[in-house]
Amino acid sequence: MIADFGLDELPGGSGAGRRIVVAMSGGVDSSVVAALAVRTGAEVIGVTLQLYDHGEATARAGACCAGRDIRDARAVCDRLGIAHYVFDHESAFRSAVVDRFADEYLAGRTPIPCIQCNMGPKFTDLFGLARELGADCLATGHYVRRVRGPTGPELHRAHDPARDQSYFLFATTDAQLDYLRFPLGGLPKPRVREIAAEMGLSVAGKADSQDICFVPDGDYARLVKTLRPEAAAGGDIVDMAGDKLGEHRGLVHYTVGQRRGLEIGGQASPLYVVRLEPDTRRVVVGPREALAVAAITLADANWIGPRHTGPVTAKVRSMARPAPARLDGDRLIFDQPEYGVAPGQAAVLYDGDRVLGGGWIATTEAARIAA
Repeated sequence: MIADFGLDELPGGSGAGRRIVVAMSGGVDSSVVAALAVRTGAEVIGVTLQLYDHGEATARAGACCAGRDIRDARAVCDRLGIAHYVFDHESAFRSAVVDRFADEYLAGRTPIPCIQCNMGPKFTDLFGLARELGADCLATGHYVRRVRGPTGPELHRAHDPARDQSYFLFATTDAQLDYLRFPLGGLPKPRVREIAAEMGLSVAGKADSQDICFVPDGDYARLVKTLRPEAAAGGDIVDMAGDKLGEHRGLVHYTVGQRRGLEIGGQASPLYVVRLEPDTRRVVVGPREALAVAAITLADANWIGPRHTGPVTAKVRSMARPAPARLDGDRLIFDQPEYGVAPGQAAVLYDGDRVLGGGWIATTEAARIAA
């Protein structure tokens, strides 16, 4: 079986008489999900959220749900013979994702807009739309697996570790997971492209969109300064003792763990950004051992299923290797010091391949490293 839409969990079991809404971004992944949904025999509806001004977005190469992507989603739906609806969510996306992105940088934190998008427009808003359309489930092209466990649906990593997106979905609620379907979680990306080509979908060779879809050129600092001009205010770069080593051109250009771009020469050993101080506009730097973190405090934690009390592994960055840790209330204590842990990022907790949940990194506790 290529894909599982969980229709057997519903009364009646088969695809006939069912309705599946597919969240379509115009990329190959969601297009293949729509094609696979059609194969079930269910009625399929493609839904795209327009997140940008249509005219402006058309010129943004690789921008999710921009003009070209909307056209591609519509072309795929025409090819499959299914309905396609576009809903304008530009205002909601700006307030929930883009403005928060800028405000987090202004506050000296390192945001993850993709998680905020999943928590807001992509899931919450799409859920409402899918329900209004009378759908039995909402399917997306995320590379994660929904597994039926003894107490209900569980969220698991994708089989393909290179494509796994579970880190970005830690805030999925139990109610959402009950309604969501992730048909691609068991497939490698090359196979997904093969399916697209086999089905004659025009997006089979389309390049993947970048992670931060509203920063198409990668210059997030320029975007933040455009939205929040005060982010351009400079300040001092100081060492751990508070001694001035140089000057910077805005906190927005720095994140915890950064080494490059400090532009302070004459140092005996490499220096890294240890923390950002928005109140004083200081960038504090130090040796690598100053980045060691023994524990973090989680804010706005979300649990998928019952709250876990045993040992866990935790990812503190999307590309980080899961590290052994344990929970003590809202504190996550690492078995070994972690490096480059930035407030504003997410800590996602796992039990093997299962996603237990996670929370936002509010504060960090420095580890004491022996000299």
